[in-house]
Amino acid sequence: MVCSEQDIIKAAGIIAEAKHLVAFTGAGISVESGIPPFRGEGGIWSKHDPSILDIDFFCKHPLESWEAISKIFYEYFIDASPNAAHYLLARMEKEGMLKAVITQNIDNMHYEAGNRTVIEYHGNSKWLKCSLCGERFELSEVSLDTLPPRCSMDNEVLKPDFVFFGEGIPTEAASRSVDEISKADVLMIIGSTGEVMPAGVLPSIAKSNGAIIIEINPERSAFTDAMTDLYLQGPAGELSTLIDSYLF
Repeated sequence: MVCSEQDIIKAAGIIAEAKHLVAFTGAGISVESGIPPFRGEGGIWSKHDPSILDIDFFCKHPLESWEAISKIFYEYFIDASPNAAHYLLARMEKEGMLKAVITQNIDNMHYEAGNRTVIEYHGNSKWLKCSLCGERFELSEVSLDTLPPRCSMDNEVLKPDFVFFGEGIPTEAASRSVDEISKADVLMIIGSTGEVMPAGVLPSIAKSNGAIIIEINPERSAFTDAMTDLYLQGPAGELSTLIDSYLF
């Protein structure tokens, strides 16, 4: 941890006084849960070709795509569980302090930790969807023993219900995100580098409306110099434990 105790106390004070607090989270919040980030050294894209999540590739080569998807999302993620950062946000929501979590992540960690007002900007890997009839299935309802999995209604190939390269952001998630972030007087950015678009634009909406930006990241990001008011450098779980000790 690089930031000072003074910064932790300051962050807790800002959070406690917020009228409409919103959290914006990226892959970095889940690293301590055992889920590797997509980018950077040791990231998923250093081991797998990103084209397996291109929607055109998926449609043409569903088996090849699903073989990689199964390994990345349903083997890497299988033993993951929420960490202190997820639990802090869940507790903050339960106490009425946090109004919404907007997450770029598809790992379901926020919901498992206890958050219920979660806007999943890129969808959720725990659900599969039929592109033909639109039926959605929980992962627990579908066997991945035979790939690619198929819809029980029409035998069409099922696709994980998250955003692939070449797909647009779901309309409801996009509109709800803008609505919540526009109301924010304090925005917590946790584990997002700001490199993924269009999600990376969302914090600028809060900033333009006068929100105070608290950023928690192990390294400086695209947000740090551009809009962050208070930068807490270090792992999300470790810093969240310290913030929790001053909040509750």
